[in-house]
Amino acid sequence: MLYPCKSIAMSTLPRLILATRNAHKTAEIRAMIGDRFEVLNATAFPDFPEIEETGTTFLENAQLKAEGISCHIDGWVLSDDSGLEVDALDGAPGVWSSSYGGEEGNHAKNNARLLLEMAQETERAARFRCTMVLARGGKAQAHFSGTVEGRLVEKLNGTNGFGYDPLFIPNGFDLTFGELGDEIKNSLSHRSRALGQVVAYLNKQGLK
Repeated sequence: MLYPCKSIAMSTLPRLILATRNAHKTAEIRAMIGDRFEVLNATAFPDFPEIEETGTTFLENAQLKAEGISCHIDGWVLSDDSGLEVDALDGAPGVWSSSYGGEEGNHAKNNARLLLEMAQETERAARFRCTMVLARGGKAQAHFSGTVEGRLVEKLNGTNGFGYDPLFIPNGFDLTFGELGDEIKNSLSHRSRALGQVVAYLNKQGLK
């Protein structure tokens, strides 16, 4: 679906607009970026349209969001599409991670379905994958990807993080993301690895 472009001038730089209304995702990115940029998300701009994620890959969805939102504001727009890939499920839930349980954003239902489908599986390898796209003026400028490998546990462990975090142990650890806490998770997660590339790219553009 195409969205008409209109420009809203911004006066403060460097500013990074996130093409999301997801509070958890926004908080993670803010924590990882620190004071490098002023980070705002789409909730600060009520007139921004809802972008339909009709892609079949993380990159397609991230590009749809970044380009769609960047039509409506000056400066850099960053989008993120991410999810869990499970080897025993042929890469599912993948791009459908946030609605895997049948209801968009319902983490309890998503985890319940995953636990049910993995109940008889001995192969527990999985990874979180994140793809980020930077756009300006309705056009993607660059894309970045980060992954973290690990394995799934058989029951929810920990209350930190969100989504599938209580079911995922990253390689090299014995605790789930839900148990490790934000500081450790943010230092090695798929999102932090992609975001490190984003910051390096923006620094090369003179936005430090």
